[in-house]
Amino acid sequence: MIDSIQNLLQQEAQAVLNIPVTDAYEKAVAFIVEQIHIKKGKLVTSGMGKAGQIAMNIATTFCSTGIPAVFLHPSEAQHGDLGVLQKNDLLLLISNSGKTREIVELAQLAHNLDPELKFIVITGNPESPLAQESDVCLCTGKPDEVCLIGMTPTTSTTVMTTIGDILVVQTMEKTGFTVADYSKRHHGGYLGEKSRSLCGK
Repeated sequence: MIDSIQNLLQQEAQAVLNIPVTDAYEKAVAFIVEQIHIKKGKLVTSGMGKAGQIAMNIATTFCSTGIPAVFLHPSEAQHGDLGVLQKNDLLLLISNSGKTREIVELAQLAHNLDPELKFIVITGNPESPLAQESDVCLCTGKPDEVCLIGMTPTTSTTVMTTIGDILVVQTMEKTGFTVADYSKRHHGGYLGEKSRSLCGK
């Protein structure tokens, strides 16, 4: 079992190292800074199934680092929740295939609501309709899943999470986010106590 686990770790680590690094990241971060930090919109993330869980995690991480963000369930969006979208908001959509019906429909509905709304997509398929229609496409590199049957989202979700982390950290750098800023947003628990101690509060 130890050998098997080490092999799984190696595969997942290699998938992260194989993420294509392009100037699309610079463009994505520029959109986030411009729309949310400067124009005071918010980041609206969405995904279906496991990708949705990653989208929710990315939203909460952005919130704690100075970028207001919410998760929008793609199905609930069709039953009124699309109304959360406002001027200067930015969509971050996640779909491994780039063909997830609910996410494709969400992109269409969002554009019907506001034709000027921009969106970033994280996908394993840069040739997909969703990727082609996006303003910025961040490709995962389409790693093989470590799942024994090659179906369960495992490696793909690891890579999606890493891409989200990259966006968060690069945005923090661009906005000059500090530990004092963090302490104002994260009061409770160990991290709240640690951040306050680091900024002398």
